[in-house]
Amino acid sequence: MQEPEPPVIQPFNFVFSWRRFLVHCAIIGICVLLGLMTWHFGKPHSIRFYETNSDAQPVTSIAPGIDMALDMHSSVTVKDNQPLQVELLKGNIYFDIHKNAVNQLEVKVGNAIIKNSGTRFSIRLHKGGSSHIAVADGHIKIHVASGVYQISAFEQADFDDADISKHRLITERDIAPWRSPQ
Repeated sequence: MQEPEPPVIQPFNFVFSWRRFLVHCAIIGICVLLGLMTWHFGKPHSIRFYETNSDAQPVTSIAPGIDMALDMHSSVTVKDNQPLQVELLKGNIYFDIHKNAVNQLEVKVGNAIIKNSGTRFSIRLHKGGSSHIAVADGHIKIHVASGVYQISAFEQADFDDADISKHRLITERDIAPWRSPQ
């Protein structure tokens, strides 16, 4: 009988291939991209929720130089971004923004965005979806579908997602009539 011959071990011959190299680079690139996206999108945003009941009207500082007062049965969310983003969900809200906190706040009411410039102003959200804004000091800009509108001190306007209406002058006691004098 004949003995089987042991297998011959060939030395490893590496053959460089551009196709193989580019495929591996693409796989590594996709993995790095997915890792960076996971790192970037994985950071949770800090969202605070404020709501009042029938017997409280809290005044709170939501950021340095930005004070907020809520009327009864009001609720807002505050997202810690730059600028700070507040969304009025229901009720009435009053802001007192100091001069050192200019352009650090955006308020969202429906699809309308309100940007400030060192102001004091109030917003009232009606159940039908329309809103009312009154400015005590400085000025604000309302971004709605039809354009950007500026409301200055001692002015008020009604607005919704599409347009503003009833832009008129007012007295200081009409800014936030639900707020008690301080």
